[in-house]
Amino acid sequence: MQILTEMRTKPRMKTGILMLIVIMYVVLNAFAQEVPPFVYDVENTGTDCTKPPLPTIDELPVIEPLPDPFEWSDGSGRDTTFASWEHRRNEIKAELENYEIGPKPDRPDTINASYANDTLTVNITVNGETLTMTSAITLPEGAGPFPAMIIITPILPNDSIISRGLATIPYDFSQVMAWQQVRGSEPINRLYPDLTYMGAYSAWSWGVSRLIDGLELVSGDLPIDLEHLAITGCSFAGKMSLFAGAFDERIALTIAQESGGGGAAAWRVSETLEGVETLGNTSHVWFMESMFQFAGKNVSKLPEDHHELMAMVAPRALFVLGNPSYVWLADESGYVSCVAAKRVWENFGIPDRMGYSIVGDHDHCMLPEVERPEVLAFVDKFLLGDTLANTDITTNPYDYVIPEYWTAWWGTGVPEFPNLDRGNSDEVWFEAECATVGAAWNVRLDTLASNGAYVWPKPGLNSTSEAPTDTGALITFPFTVHTDTTFYLFGRVNCPTINTDTYWLKLDDGNFSRIYGFRSDGWNWKELTNFNLTAGEHTVTFAYRTEGIKLDKICISSFRYPPGEKGEPAEFVCIPDTTTRFYSGIDVRDASGTYNLGQNYPNPLNKITTIAFEIPRSTYISLKVYSVLGEEITELAGKEYSAGRHTVKFDARTDNFSASRKMIIQNE
Repeated sequence: MQILTEMRTKPRMKTGILMLIVIMYVVLNAFAQEVPPFVYDVENTGTDCTKPPLPTIDELPVIEPLPDPFEWSDGSGRDTTFASWEHRRNEIKAELENYEIGPKPDRPDTINASYANDTLTVNITVNGETLTMTSAITLPEGAGPFPAMIIITPILPNDSIISRGLATIPYDFSQVMAWQQVRGSEPINRLYPDLTYMGAYSAWSWGVSRLIDGLELVSGDLPIDLEHLAITGCSFAGKMSLFAGAFDERIALTIAQESGGGGAAAWRVSETLEGVETLGNTSHVWFMESMFQFAGKNVSKLPEDHHELMAMVAPRALFVLGNPSYVWLADESGYVSCVAAKRVWENFGIPDRMGYSIVGDHDHCMLPEVERPEVLAFVDKFLLGDTLANTDITTNPYDYVIPEYWTAWWGTGVPEFPNLDRGNSDEVWFEAECATVGAAWNVRLDTLASNGAYVWPKPGLNSTSEAPTDTGALITFPFTVHTDTTFYLFGRVNCPTINTDTYWLKLDDGNFSRIYGFRSDGWNWKELTNFNLTAGEHTVTFAYRTEGIKLDKICISSFRYPPGEKGEPAEFVCIPDTTTRFYSGIDVRDASGTYNLGQNYPNPLNKITTIAFEIPRSTYISLKVYSVLGEEITELAGKEYSAGRHTVKFDARTDNFSASRKMIIQNE
């Protein structure tokens, strides 16, 4: 079966019609239901799962909230059954490897191990090169087999672990890759010279898995209970333990202590916080260099986030610890991420296997006494078999945070933030076209804009090195607040490209600062910045930096979450001057705008494909799918869209079919 996709605007505008024929292959997957086990006997039970599509950053859609962990990567819907989880888990794994850490190599064919003088030695040979790992293991008294904890950095004193009947297995990660790797010069690089671009968390996770391989090979001499293995580490090693536990299903319990950005914290949430480890300022050697193309607001282009890294541990046990006394750790983000991840365990009916405890007022990586019984509860239940141990632990100080804001869209297929009840927040609203707008700015009509209009810099105006200071370059918003607190500046913006999404902005008589990264497909609210304000009168001033970004409305609020839709009515609503810079319809300086219907992706697809189109101004769009015989199959759009780039999804699960791609441009 062949299909043809047609995009058509209403006849009132002269434009082109773009027709697209695409290849699509339908693949349906069925999995048997099963009861979630506590652990597995292989590193990855999903090695045969179909790989997901892995588009480039330009092809990836914007997903501003946290991605839905149950939604298939190809956009074909979602599946919350445990029978399908292994497949979905491996999609997340593939995305983390492709976009963040690089591929974790498979288990090599040549591994040998020995145990002598209380030391485990593991030799791994690849491409004629051998890497040797050693671990000085401490066993408790008795005959065993003993549950064991792989220790990167200790969470409890070794003697307290051993006295509880556990063996300790130290992991010397430097035998695989140094803490601050020199790319191409690390031990693992000799085995895999084509993977010198890999991040440390890929290499270190590989090393943990090879250590477990060694335990399996010497099980006749070393009495370790391989069904009851745990791993723990703190700070950068907390991230390491989380990646290792997520990527190796032989680990029954993962304890990630104060792992911060790149660990439990979600990149997207961290981007909204100040002074924390965001994607753009984490260590470059721990991740692939290519990951940093997602820095700043581009983080919303990542198809995954770190709540899904944690979710990969499910259905096994995970305990996450935080320390909000250290702002850099981004534990508010970690809390939101943990709440989101825990929904996976809750969905499978095993919520007691995932917990988190975020407690401050103690040194970094020093477990406070209040958390000691919480850690031991997870150890007792998942390593020692104490089914009565209470692991229903969700300790946190974030009563003011609404984690559901980031996940409310799950199950809807539409990744949008909810419009929250703003209560009695101290806030002011402005229509941008009703402010003091300098002559360097156009005022334009748009039925999808609040008050039906917006402002944007005149074409050709750019000032990237420093802020322009003449009054014509400025938009000023005087306002009054009534409380001394943090206020958030939200803007309703429309900016479809990553090269023009930037302003200069200043508060009161301060200096201009560059704000950027507000790409959006259509009109969306973005947090532009935040300030600590005192009650009284203030002024926010915008200056153009690059052309292209459109500003509809602003909200200055003590409520930390952005508004929805068009927001609340502004205090002052104007009727713009239509005789000067206000244009009804097409601005003559924008008459060269083009329409574009992009290549669908994935192509070939699995079940569902995404079709992108771009329009230079707001208008009604009809996007229809036809057979090559001219028979209409379905309409995908059929509504008014704002200027910019948009995507729609086509469900092709009607039959198996294929066609060759062809683009036809027909001018009216």
